[in-house]
Amino acid sequence: MLNSKPSTRASSPTSPPPIISAISSLKFPFKLTKDQTEAIDAWITNGYKGSIIYSTGTGKTEIAFECAKRACEALLHTEGNNVSDINNNSFNILFLVPRIVLVQQNINRLTKYGIPQERIGAYFGERKEVREITISTYQSTISNLDLINNSDMIIFDEVHLVSDTATTLRKVFDFVTAADPKKPLLGLTATIDEQDPKYNTILSLLPPVRRYMIKDAVKDKRLARPVVIPIKVDLTYNEKKIYDECSAKIRNISMYLNTSDPKSISSLLRTGGRTAGLARAWFANVKERKNLINCAKNKLLAAVDIIATKHSSERIMVFSETIESIQKLKEMLRQNKGIESMLIESKLKSTERQKILAEWGKEFFPLLSVHTLEIGYDVPEVRVAIILATSSNMNQIVQRIGRTIRKTERKDTALIYTIYLSETHDASTLKMVRKATDVDTREHENKDKKNRRTISVSGNNDNLDRYC
Repeated sequence: MLNSKPSTRASSPTSPPPIISAISSLKFPFKLTKDQTEAIDAWITNGYKGSIIYSTGTGKTEIAFECAKRACEALLHTEGNNVSDINNNSFNILFLVPRIVLVQQNINRLTKYGIPQERIGAYFGERKEVREITISTYQSTISNLDLINNSDMIIFDEVHLVSDTATTLRKVFDFVTAADPKKPLLGLTATIDEQDPKYNTILSLLPPVRRYMIKDAVKDKRLARPVVIPIKVDLTYNEKKIYDECSAKIRNISMYLNTSDPKSISSLLRTGGRTAGLARAWFANVKERKNLINCAKNKLLAAVDIIATKHSSERIMVFSETIESIQKLKEMLRQNKGIESMLIESKLKSTERQKILAEWGKEFFPLLSVHTLEIGYDVPEVRVAIILATSSNMNQIVQRIGRTIRKTERKDTALIYTIYLSETHDASTLKMVRKATDVDTREHENKDKKNRRTISVSGNNDNLDRYC
């Protein structure tokens, strides 16, 4: 049960010293940038509500902390009649994150910025610490609505995950809208598709108040400049045969069912008979084709080639869509080139993950991941990423790029290799990567022809030597 908010009253000569709200102790060891202060001002101007859409690596978390401090000061200024009244007020902040690992990460950052650790709570799993600033996961908060009801402000980290299609997570918004309409609310995300109807609730409750995308941050020299390197490969003869067969079956079933929408076809699974059988066959062929694309031999060999010939002694991140494909890549690196790599996936314990990250760049250089390192994790400095295409999720693409473009004194550019299959939907992923980095597609049409590769080619590209 949460502690009730202390009453506002003046201190007497025998009273204990006034308690300053926890967030009021916030003090950065640096000056916020112009874009950060503009974001804070925009949120305040919008009535202490809205979302801040800021590229990874541009200080969204620091913006959130300062927004909370400013909201606290405004509330106490309104409610308090004198200094003692203000100092005796607490300001309960609920900071929601999508993953448990991000709870401690935010606690560490708050203490680094001067917040007393005893004023910060972690609420998830077996830890049930409710303090003036409580960091909790969305799932844990749904199980304890008092966290929402007793908060004076709520911060939604990676708010795009709480879309209308995320049935469980979006319950948080149902509870929030039923609570105090004056409560300050702040959403944080690196990107969100404002045209997609699944984000209607987010955009209504937390409308974007300030955007600062990768192209803006690169222009301001806040992020390293991403250099997109497209690598086109082909399916093998046997893979192409299977791909075409699956595609034909998917197409024919879609025509028979008069739909190619996965949701609609999923609903047909419950109808029974021939229709349900065709729906199952549709999903089976989609899955087989997807697995084929993810594990395509030439795609994995191209990744091996890049690592071995260009970045054998440099930290490099490799993102794929399935554990199976990334495990195959790990084995190919070892067998073909004698290169050791490590795989990070969601089932790893925190201590194991931290050990792998600590050894990265010392004991091994390629770090292989599916989705685990895309959201929120602090990783060591890295300037090279290989994206094994097939993703159609812009949020995912932006997060992957964001792992490599954090600016350092030694890094002005970041290399984003995008390996994609010709004559498949992979090409659409390349377009999305370019859109995310604001690269002109026309500028690279000729370079794509030069980068069309077979595995016998070493992968050298004279135009890239100055970066690699």
